[in-house]
Amino acid sequence: MIEARYVLGIDPGSRRTGYGLVGVRDRSVEYVASGCIKAEIGDMPQRLGTIYRGVSELIGQFHPSEVAIEEVFLAKNPSSALKLGQARGVAIAAAVAAELPVSEYAARRVKQSLVGTGRATKEQVAHMVRILLKLPGAPQADAADALAIALCHVNTCQLAS
Repeated sequence: MIEARYVLGIDPGSRRTGYGLVGVRDRSVEYVASGCIKAEIGDMPQRLGTIYRGVSELIGQFHPSEVAIEEVFLAKNPSSALKLGQARGVAIAAAVAAELPVSEYAARRVKQSLVGTGRATKEQVAHMVRILLKLPGAPQADAADALAIALCHVNTCQLAS
C-alpha cells in the first residue's frame, strides 16, 4: 500500500494567514484540515511571530512532506505588498526550519489549475475546492485559497511525473 504524503498550502496575509492540508495517496487527494492563523493583535513584529509559530505548530501537528505557498502579487499599495511579503517570508522560514521543500505559485496559476482560467473569482475557486475535496460546505475564504494552492501543487507534481 502506498503511504500518503501531505501538502500544506499557505495563503499568506499579515493579519490572517490561511492554511490548507491535503493528503495524497496514489492519484487520490483528500481533505485533511484547514483554517486561519489569526495575527490581528500587536505590532508587525509580533504578528510575524504569531505567523511563524502558527506555521511551525501546523508542521509539528500534521507532519507535511512539502509546503506550497502563494507568490506575492503586485499590489497597488507598496506598504501592503511589503507586509504581505514579510508574512510570506516568515511562513517560508518556518517551513525551511523544518527542512521541508517549498514550492511557490502565482495566484493566476492556482486559478488556472483549478478553474481553467487565471481570471477566476474567489467564489469560483472556493466552489472548485469544495467539489474537488468533496467538502460538505465552502471553507472560509483564506482557508479555501490555501487549499487551492495545495491542490495546484498536487496537480503540478502529478503532471510532471
